[in-house]
Order: sequence, then C-alpha cells, then structure tokens
Amino acid sequence: MFSKTSSKKTSLDPHQKELFEHAQQRIKEKKGLYTHFIFYLVGSIFLAIINLLLEFGKEYTFLNLDWFVFIIAIWFFFLLVHAVRILIFGKFMGKEWETKQMGYLVKKQKEKIAKMEAKLNLKIPKEASNSKTILLDKTQNYLTNNEPLD
Repeated sequence: MFSKTSSKKTSLDPHQKELFEHAQQRIKEKKGLYTHFIFYLVGSIFLAIINLLLEFGKEYTFLNLDWFVFIIAIWFFFLLVHAVRILIFGKFMGKEWETKQMGYLVKKQKEKIAKMEAKLNLKIPKEASNSKTILLDKTQNYLTNNEPLD
C-alpha cells in the first residue's frame, strides 16, 4: 500500500515472446553441450589416471593401445555428434526452418482436403449438398432400415 514499487507487468507481444523462448532453448542446448564437454575432459583424465597410475586393466590392450583410449575415442565421437547437432544443425534446422516446414505441411494438408472435398462434391448432387444433414440422414436410414449407403 505504501511501497514505492509499482506492480506493472511487462507484456511481450507474441513474436517477441517466441523469440525469447527460442533464445532460452538455444542457451539451454549450448549449456548442455558445454557440460558434456566438461564431463568428457574430466572423465578422460580420470580414465587415464586409473589405467596409467593405478595400473587398472593394464593387461587389456587392442592394437597395442590401452583400453581407455578406445573408450575416450568412442566418447569423443558422441561429443562430436552432440556438437554437430547443436552448433550446425541447430542453425540450419532452427526456428526459420520449422516455420517454413510448418507452412509447407499446412499447405499440403489443405490441398488434400480440397481434393477430398472435390471428390465429395462430385458424388453428392449440388441441391443435396446444401443440406447440412445429408450424411446424417443417410446414416440414420442405414441404421434403421439397413439400406446400403451409396
């Protein structure tokens, strides 16, 4: 009541809100990538220490390389896939791409609906198609009299 702070709510228009949410999503994805990278570095050092200093699994070698090298290489592959998905595909298949695809799919769906309506208009006479209950009437006749539908 006596406070000097105002309780005005800032409102964003829908476009700004969408841009803001998209930016938050991208930040979250990049943060996940950086976290993955930190775990990769710490895990790689940990695996090297276990094998080299503690001599755990020294007897397991393949192609004259220790076992931890293969684990680090496989992990690096997954880190690389994660980075490509976030940094490269995130730009190409970002919000603009989604909007473009949505427009394309809606257009395609409308074309299918138009074709179906055109087929339906050919089967139903014009004077009968003005009646809203034509399909319901035929269904009702079929249910009561077992008359076949056209």
